[in-house]
Amino acid sequence: MTPGASADARSRLDSVVKAYDVRGIVGEGLTVETVEALGAAFVDEVGAAGGRIVVGHDMRDSSPGFAEAFSRGATRRGADVVAIGLCSTDESYFASGSMGAPAAMFTASHNPAAYNGIKFSRAGAQGISLDTGLSAIRDRAVDHLEQGIADAAARGTVSSVDVLADYAAYLRSLVDLSEVRPLKIVVDAGNGMGGLTVPAVLGDAAGLPALPLEIVPLYFELDGTFPNHEANPLEPANLVDLQRAVVEHGADLGLAFDGDADRCFVVDELGGAVTPSAVAAIVAVREIDRVRAAGEEDVAVIHNLITSRYVPEAIEAAGAEPVRTRVGHSLIKDRMRETGAVFGGEHSAHYYFRDFWGADNGMLAAMHVLAEYGAQHGPLSELAARFTPYALSGEINSTVDDVPAAYTRIVEAFTGRAEFDELDGLTVTGETSRTEPFWWFNVRPSNTEPLLRLNVEGADAATMAAIRDEVLALIRS
Repeated sequence: MTPGASADARSRLDSVVKAYDVRGIVGEGLTVETVEALGAAFVDEVGAAGGRIVVGHDMRDSSPGFAEAFSRGATRRGADVVAIGLCSTDESYFASGSMGAPAAMFTASHNPAAYNGIKFSRAGAQGISLDTGLSAIRDRAVDHLEQGIADAAARGTVSSVDVLADYAAYLRSLVDLSEVRPLKIVVDAGNGMGGLTVPAVLGDAAGLPALPLEIVPLYFELDGTFPNHEANPLEPANLVDLQRAVVEHGADLGLAFDGDADRCFVVDELGGAVTPSAVAAIVAVREIDRVRAAGEEDVAVIHNLITSRYVPEAIEAAGAEPVRTRVGHSLIKDRMRETGAVFGGEHSAHYYFRDFWGADNGMLAAMHVLAEYGAQHGPLSELAARFTPYALSGEINSTVDDVPAAYTRIVEAFTGRAEFDELDGLTVTGETSRTEPFWWFNVRPSNTEPLLRLNVEGADAATMAAIRDEVLALIRS
């Protein structure tokens, strides 16, 4: 080991291992050598020597090579790799769940082309975060980089399996779209993995029967350079092409997927964005109704604390218990298992399903929206309005060098007129006995950048805007 090698290995791994996944710039912290060490470390941590792991990847230029390097490290430590090739992240969860095997998915989701990363799952699509094994994977990878990867007594093998058709058939078994009224749908895949999965699930590319859906494709060509726009529909600028196309084509609605196609965003017939909270409420009610009709009595549904106030209201009205959680996909997967929740929704358009091993699946959420909308005759804008009675700001980011000082300014300004909780960041709620109409807001620091994220909701647009502007002034002062 050369002088400084230990510090260099630690620095590289620390720079790319985040709270819930691995993410970094290709060629800097994220190199072939680092990825091979992570493959070996993953096998060690999940005890996969002598067993199988699933490895899939998205369409980024670096992804196939990284998947091969990871597989090399994994087989050296004795695991058999099932390579599923190009896939969406939720397709990799399907493989992990259906095969009962740990999985690694190479993607940087919605991040720009210079990035790549890894999303890890234990067997059954169970999430892995820093607190539940990711830090151990990081530390083991440091050891492998410093000392070299020791070959297991029996090296593993690599076999290739295409799971797309089985994945599509499984989703079709969960949501029946065969009887919906004919719908015209514009889908923006953002040159990401939705270009592969949408034709298979909503079309007949996987050999399944055609559905009464006319798909108008936008940017279905798989291209990890993202030549048209970033594959991050959470940013309003990246929805503009879809919104324009929905109106131009006279479509019933539009769908936008992020780069790895595990998140889906919905646009109505007027080009208006349907909030992820409205989608969460629609899907929650459908899932509650389904399991209650089957005789289930104690039903729980998870929502993170940034979803609209209407989400827990809709859950309760449908006869289920709302479970409020912090933000974060690995955390919510764990809570799905702990509570037996039938569904979980986040403000960021991650949607979790008990029937999908508790993992998130944007395609499945989209299918529920299509099923609900396709069973009635009004426009989507009317349906969405029923599930969006309050005014939401959306997430607003501010660069902040001193987060504690910003918190102090907020607490001082709202003491005596609000209640505070710190389940995740700082949530401030107007005291119901003194505030009419209602409002609340949450501020959370980013895990990776010097940013404070603000979300505000009010009973009406004027109330929301007033609180939003007051808090932004405090954050940015």
